[in-house]
Amino acid sequence: MSGDVRGMIAVDKIGGKILFINPATYETETVLDGFQRTVHELLVMPDVGVAYVPIYGDGIHGRNPNPGHVLHVIDLIGRKVAKSIDLSPYIAPHTVRLGPDGLIYITCENSAVVAVIDPKTNTMIGAIDSGSTNGHRLCIAPDGARLYTDNEEDASVSVIDLPNRKLLGQIKTPQALAGIAVSNDGATVVEVSDEAPVVFLIDTAKGAVSRTATLEGVPKAAQIARYSPDGSLVVVSSLNSDMVTVSDAAFSRQTAIPVGSQPMDFTFRGNELFVACQGDGSIHIIDIPSRRATGSFKAGTGCESVGFY
Repeated sequence: MSGDVRGMIAVDKIGGKILFINPATYETETVLDGFQRTVHELLVMPDVGVAYVPIYGDGIHGRNPNPGHVLHVIDLIGRKVAKSIDLSPYIAPHTVRLGPDGLIYITCENSAVVAVIDPKTNTMIGAIDSGSTNGHRLCIAPDGARLYTDNEEDASVSVIDLPNRKLLGQIKTPQALAGIAVSNDGATVVEVSDEAPVVFLIDTAKGAVSRTATLEGVPKAAQIARYSPDGSLVVVSSLNSDMVTVSDAAFSRQTAIPVGSQPMDFTFRGNELFVACQGDGSIHIIDIPSRRATGSFKAGTGCESVGFY
């Protein structure tokens, strides 16, 4: 275990809780409860000792009749809710990411905007129109020049000039979308199809899909994509196939690894990958160099997201 890891946090979407887990023994030590449904997604900021967890609503993408409008600030040291940020009038907050400019960006799905949060004051300071009917997930180019949102039913990616908070346009994709990630050099955006087990590789300079790659050994459409910290690998979780794909960035060497039921988001720790499986309350550990699962442990009813601090 890395010496600088103090703790582990997981968002139990199915159970409606936030869990603090011992990063060595994997025992659940503290449970935060009493949240409006549903805690959803996670941003961990270890350097300042906080995490951000949005309240999405009690539905799923496209069917969320009672959307939330709150972003909770979690004190990682005190293991408590430190503050709740009201995002009104924007609703259904979902993916939350830290930008290179030090600001936090979060998709408010049903409002089709990206809200802007100043973490120094934990207040909303603006919103950016995504030009869509909704905005599901987002990713930010490492140089901070562009922010991309995937607009699931619209089958499009919105391209936002982040410094100027301005929508530049949209890139059409062949199918509806489920997940998004951007390469470390900002040259490629990976989009996960919501209809078939494929990913679309977008050339950001050309503003168009340059290639479609099939997810080998994965029978159904996948979900979330994320580059490894060094940018050499892409990991794609398949909620519908109970698998996680570990691939090189070109999708030329892929390994589909069986995990628990309904794998969703995941996080890296050194050479290990921790995959939250919301269908059976398990978190699976994958050894990245050997591309094989090495173990699992129980955590809550069904965690969607996990992180270290």
